Amino acid sequence: MRLLLFGFILLAGCTAKEHYPLIIRNGLIYDGSGTVPFKGDLAIQGDTIAAIGEFNAVGEKELDVQGKAIAPGFINMLSWADGSLLKDGRSMSNIKQGVTLEVFGEGWSPGPRRKKDENDTLWVTLGEYFSTLERRGVSPNFASFVGATSIRNYVLGYDKRAPNPDELEQMKQLVDEAMREGAMGLGSSLIYAPADYASTDELIELSKVVSKYNGMYITHMRSESDKILPALQEVFEIAQKANVPAEIYHLKINNTWNWNKVDTVLAKIDSAQKAGLKITADMYTYHASGTSLTARLPTWVQEGGAPAMRKRLRNPAERARVLKELKLGIPTRNSHPKDVMLLGFRKDSLNDLYRGKRLSEVAALHGKNADETMLDLIVADKSGISAIFFLISEANVKRMLTLPYVSICSDAGSIADEEPFNLDPTHPRTYGSFARLLGKYVREEKLMPVEEAIRRMTWLPATNLKLKKRGSLAVGNYADVVVFDPNTIADKATFEDAHQYAEGVAHVFVNGVQVLHHGNHTGAMPGKCVRGPGSVLN
Repeated sequence: MRLLLFGFILLAGCTAKEHYPLIIRNGLIYDGSGTVPFKGDLAIQGDTIAAIGEFNAVGEKELDVQGKAIAPGFINMLSWADGSLLKDGRSMSNIKQGVTLEVFGEGWSPGPRRKKDENDTLWVTLGEYFSTLERRGVSPNFASFVGATSIRNYVLGYDKRAPNPDELEQMKQLVDEAMREGAMGLGSSLIYAPADYASTDELIELSKVVSKYNGMYITHMRSESDKILPALQEVFEIAQKANVPAEIYHLKINNTWNWNKVDTVLAKIDSAQKAGLKITADMYTYHASGTSLTARLPTWVQEGGAPAMRKRLRNPAERARVLKELKLGIPTRNSHPKDVMLLGFRKDSLNDLYRGKRLSEVAALHGKNADETMLDLIVADKSGISAIFFLISEANVKRMLTLPYVSICSDAGSIADEEPFNLDPTHPRTYGSFARLLGKYVREEKLMPVEEAIRRMTWLPATNLKLKKRGSLAVGNYADVVVFDPNTIADKATFEDAHQYAEGVAHVFVNGVQVLHHGNHTGAMPGKCVRGPGSVLN
């Protein structure tokens, strides 16, 4: 009798089902590797993927996704949400596209920073910023490069000069500290002042510190226009001499007269890769960029910061020098005024007159040529004046998107389409860069299969960043998961009306916690800091 009972227990044990807190049922699973999807289920336990594929289990909660795609959460390789998440941790515009990891640090990073005065209670180091954001609570995970501009400003301020040996050593120590705190590497933004005051040698020395911690160098190159070829060579030189992988932020070629350089640009990247350098890139999925009007100015006039710049622009002799250099195309020939749309001003009076208009229209209304108008507006508004620049070839966008080493970014914050967050104009990439890849370029343009697009947004950036247990769907990995409909996912934001959420993402999980349910935010804030390979906390 005891033997019969024991045999019954064994039989019951063999047929008993596993129990999990959550099972996502009946999905088409894209694991992030780029291989073809397969039908199956995915179980989540705690913050981890517990089972995937076909398995015999029941869930305390089960979510039937009816054939929708189940994919790893998307990784935003260039995010400016370091500020917007402090104001609203929900990360609405990106969560609704399936982004579960925001990566900061294009030249400027949240730390290190100097306190403004004794009453400044904010963080100083990058690590302190990480702790602040986690403590406040955010929906997505987040990571950051340490900004070369932030390092330079901490030591040199806005001075246009090289650091002396002691200052360079201090800069290297700051990079070292940031890497140990969890920075992914060093980020630069070399078309802007004071970032472009840094020499190649300075960047190499800072990148050597990054190399020690197995990090990477990532850069907004010194030129994306007339001097794009020497700018590329600088990237390769830094990668080679510092022995670091290098990534090019938002790969593009600006201005019609440079578009035909695409073959040469891609051939040079290919040659560098074949020579043994690890070179990758990221892109946003639009044919227009977004930055401030001050990006059109010679950077010498910006030395010392915005107040010093405005003082120079009010000085007749220095203003004349700026206008002369703009006319001569120094340091680079500027875009045509008709290709520049002014997004907004600090002063309501200027918004009433000029917001949403092209610089050519504004100049006609202002009664001066475009360059003089631009200088007048920068001085009058006491701001950089955000603008959209229609400078990129759509054909080149499509061609570059097909490159297997290109991941995706937004180059924007992550905000809610509600007041007060939607009162300021923005670039549509804020709301649509990832959905646009899957909707326009995959489903409509058929540039690549869905599984390859997902690889570009998940496994590729995760591998480049050397992340552990993220970027793919596998048992034991963190449960950063997005469920979307490949047949309906689409960006809705336009240049004229940017504050519109993307559609087609049904569910999003971050560290196993659901933050989006049937397209609606749950209010959950499970986001964590994802630290780089040199972190002492890994």
